[in-house]
Amino acid sequence: MKIIIVGDGKVGMTLTEFLSQEGYDITVIDHNPKVVNHVINTYDVMAINGNGASYDILVEAGAARADLLIAATSSDELNILSCLMAKKIGAKNTIARVRNPEYAQQLVFLREELGLSMVVNPELEAAREISRILRFPTAIKLDCFSKGRVDLAEIKLPERGHLAGQRLCELYRICKEKILVCAVQREERVIIPDGNFVLAAGDKIHITGTHAALASFFKAIGMFKEKSKHVMIIGGGKISYYLAHQMLDIGVDIKIIEKDEARCLELSDRLPRATVICGDGTDQDTLIEEGLASSDACVVLTGIDEENIVVSLYAQSLGIAKVITKIDRISFTDMVESVGIDSFVSPKTITANRIIRYVRAMQASGEHSVKTLYKIVNNQAEALEFLIPQDCTYTNIPLKDLPTRKGILFASIIRRGRVIIPGGDDHLEAGDSVIVIAVAEDFIKNLEDIFM
Repeated sequence: MKIIIVGDGKVGMTLTEFLSQEGYDITVIDHNPKVVNHVINTYDVMAINGNGASYDILVEAGAARADLLIAATSSDELNILSCLMAKKIGAKNTIARVRNPEYAQQLVFLREELGLSMVVNPELEAAREISRILRFPTAIKLDCFSKGRVDLAEIKLPERGHLAGQRLCELYRICKEKILVCAVQREERVIIPDGNFVLAAGDKIHITGTHAALASFFKAIGMFKEKSKHVMIIGGGKISYYLAHQMLDIGVDIKIIEKDEARCLELSDRLPRATVICGDGTDQDTLIEEGLASSDACVVLTGIDEENIVVSLYAQSLGIAKVITKIDRISFTDMVESVGIDSFVSPKTITANRIIRYVRAMQASGEHSVKTLYKIVNNQAEALEFLIPQDCTYTNIPLKDLPTRKGILFASIIRRGRVIIPGGDDHLEAGDSVIVIAVAEDFIKNLEDIFM
């Protein structure tokens, strides 16, 4: 499959890395010659220095025979124009990164009338992920499948918790709820566990189940936290706007601290129910004066990773129940975890996950394609959702007898709206949605890939 990526900033670079690893034929277009040289020297891809909306540059990049063009520059308008030009030249599919809140109301028009295959907004996607965590703050991270019927929650086991030393097969005895631990990160290792696996303090575990079942489970092990009701947001960028809009709609009290006066006036106008403070959110006195210590949650969303980390550590030192940090540089991930910041989001990684899901679905045939995809455990494993088609040959066979590849775990089955946490004697039926966990290097592109 031939893919052209226009713009190799944070999102573009992440896509270049992930998609080149999966063996796609990648051509990158960027106006910065230093970026082009870095891409050529780092990845096994082609790169062209130039304007991604230029007819001549797109023709040189091979847009006429491209299966997909992804426009991910910092300019929404340039991204849309690049997609339109590529489509006219002959590209089969186009994806545009569009960040402006004004355009967010026009996504259907952009897709249907302008012929874009997909429009993705990194800031909006990041806000949705943060919103999910704030509604269920026990989790470090929370992903949803099957239109919200199944949650995949990540938690870290404390030193003196109920689960350390427990075998997974004993968990039902603790809370009487059907949940499944489907992946474990222990130090640098990623483990797809079986029922005999013994949990240890410090493990990061990924659990699937219904929202109600997970809530009951966390209550049983003494880790449940109520939904955040008073949230302080540091930084007034696009993510802050989208997040505040979502949380205000469900009755959450929102306070935003932003140092740019013009931006504060804009946010006050757009978010009349939020409290907007013009001040430096990295200043300790400002944070104390504005009531950080009495907040349920603190979400740090400035444009500088280092500031986000420092403010988050300070918020944690005050005992804030939930602290969420935005991190743009993937290289900071291990550092952030090592200093004790567990909940963080990366808009570019979220965007890359959505686009990778689309790319893999393009390669699969019809009903066999990936419906939902999340990278988990620091991108070392994947959670994928498939619909079981009518022509599937693996239905009505106990899961323990299916010829699945090594490292594959069936995490959940959704059958006619009912969620099944499967055991070895359960089976697949046509029409089921099934969630599987796989190690990332397997690059599962369609349903058939999970079987030998």
